[in-house]
Amino acid sequence: MDHVALLSRLVSFDTTSHRSNLPLLDFVAEYVESHGGRVERYPSPCGEKANLVARFGPEAALDGKGSTRSGLTLSGHVDVVPADVGEWRSDPFCLTDGGDRLFARGACDMKGFDALALHVAGEAGKAQDLKAPLVLVLTYDEEIGTVGARDFVTNHRAVAEGLPRAAIIGEPTELQVVSMHKGHGKCRITAHGVAAHSGYPHLGRSAIDAMARVLVSLRGLRHQWEQAGGPYAEYFPKVPFVPLNVGTIHGGAAINIIADECIAEVGVRALPGMEFADLLTQVREAVANAAGGDHIVVEELGNSPPLLLDEEAPIHRYLLGLVGQTGRGSASYSTDGGWLAQAGLDCAVFGPGSISVAHKPNEFIPKADLEQARGYLTQAVEHFCR
Repeated sequence: MDHVALLSRLVSFDTTSHRSNLPLLDFVAEYVESHGGRVERYPSPCGEKANLVARFGPEAALDGKGSTRSGLTLSGHVDVVPADVGEWRSDPFCLTDGGDRLFARGACDMKGFDALALHVAGEAGKAQDLKAPLVLVLTYDEEIGTVGARDFVTNHRAVAEGLPRAAIIGEPTELQVVSMHKGHGKCRITAHGVAAHSGYPHLGRSAIDAMARVLVSLRGLRHQWEQAGGPYAEYFPKVPFVPLNVGTIHGGAAINIIADECIAEVGVRALPGMEFADLLTQVREAVANAAGGDHIVVEELGNSPPLLLDEEAPIHRYLLGLVGQTGRGSASYSTDGGWLAQAGLDCAVFGPGSISVAHKPNEFIPKADLEQARGYLTQAVEHFCR
C-alpha cells in the first residue's frame, strides 16, 4: 500500500474532533504490526479516543550511560475540523484526484503527513535494518487545543521522555522548516449579576453591564501588549506581539429581564519564551480592575504552549540543510510540538501542504508536495535511524 492509498484510507475515517478516533487507530495498528512495528495506545480520560505510539527498530540505542534518545520521532494528529458538505465540490471523506492535487478533509491538515510517516516507517520496518528507533506518535484532539498531546505528556510523561529526541511535527508548512511558533491559551470570564424584571432595574444587577466594563479593560490590555512586543517578536513581522481576542460572548435570557450572567471566552497567543500563566495573571488583574464590586470569575480553559527550538539542535540543522533553507521559520498557530518539547523533544515543524487551505472547504494537498516530502522523510530516517 503506497502513501496515496494510505491517505485514501485515513481520510475515509471521519475523525472530526467530536467523534472517536478509535476506528482509524485500529487500521493504523493493523498496518504497523503487519510491517514489523509495535503499537501502544494511551486512551483519553473518556475512553472514546486515544493517542497511539508505533515503534520500529530497536527499543533504544544505548551507551554506557543509558539511553541516548537517538533515532527519530514523527508526530501528527489524526483529528480534523468539521466539513460542511454543502460547500464541498466532492465528498470530504473520500480522497478525490484533482489532477495535480488531492482533495479531502484532512488531506493537508494533516493526514497527508500521517500517511507519509506510516508509509516510510512501514518500509523501514519491513527492511529490518534500523540501528536506532523510529517512532510515530499520533494524537487526538489537536484541533480543539492540543488536548491529546497535553494528556500524553502530562499523564504518560515517562513514555514521552523516552522518545527519540529529534522530532518532526508534520503540520503543513509548505516544506519550510519552522522552529518556533506562538502558543494559544484560552480562558472563560463569567460575570454574575442578579436577575429582575427590566421595568424594575433597581431590583437587579446586570451581568452584561459588568462584562461591558471588563471588555473595555481587556481592550486596554490588548493595546498595552501590542505596544510592548515581546521576545522573538521580530520573527512574527505581521503580528509582532501577543494578540488578545474576545472570541465569543453570551449573556441574558430575554429582552425584558436584567441579565444575571454573561460569559466571554478569550484567546491569548503567547510569543516563544513566554508563559501563558503570566499572561493570564495580567488578564485576571484587568478583570479585577473592572469588576466594580461585581462577582466575576476567570477560568483557564486550556493552553497550547509556544515552541522554541534551539537553532543548533541536530534536527533543525539537518532539515535546514536538506531543503536548502537559511534562518529560522516561524508560525502564528500552535502545534503539538509545544507540549512534546516539554518532554525534552527537539521539535521541528515541517510538512507538506499549505496552512492557507487548512480548515476550508475543498481542502487539498499537492501531489508534488507529497512526493517531495516522502523523499525528505526517507532521507531523515536514513540519517537518524540507520
